[in-house]
Amino acid sequence: MEISITTPALLFPAISLLMLAYTNRFLALASLIRNLHSKYKEHSNKEGLLQQIKNLRLRLRLIRLMQFFGVLSLICCVLSMFLVYQQWMPLAKAFFAGSLVAMAVSLFLSLSEIQISTKALEIELSDMEGLDEPNAIIDYIKNRFDRED
Repeated sequence: MEISITTPALLFPAISLLMLAYTNRFLALASLIRNLHSKYKEHSNKEGLLQQIKNLRLRLRLIRLMQFFGVLSLICCVLSMFLVYQQWMPLAKAFFAGSLVAMAVSLFLSLSEIQISTKALEIELSDMEGLDEPNAIIDYIKNRFDRED
């Protein structure tokens, strides 16, 4: 496969958008943690809050790894472009492949974090609505839409 200097440059917009999305997720999580911290100080029943803290800590680690692999992908992309410019094609191809792998790892971690946050929201909804299982949430939403028609 032949690559030109524009081949790695194609990843720049995708990586930039991913990093923006990851930063937004991090800021939202930071806000949740700050709110939870104030609730923890006020709340007498800290058992439920400790479970949320563990969940948020895991999500925070995943977001940090997502950002790390996103930045690594960008660095490999820039190095690949530099190596193409220097006409060191085997090394340029290796760095471009590394950039793709780092981006794939970052996306996989993002998917994992989304799954964890979705499960946490399902638990919150079931606590608020008195629903025992996640499928009941879907039934509840369907019933709400049926009533509006």
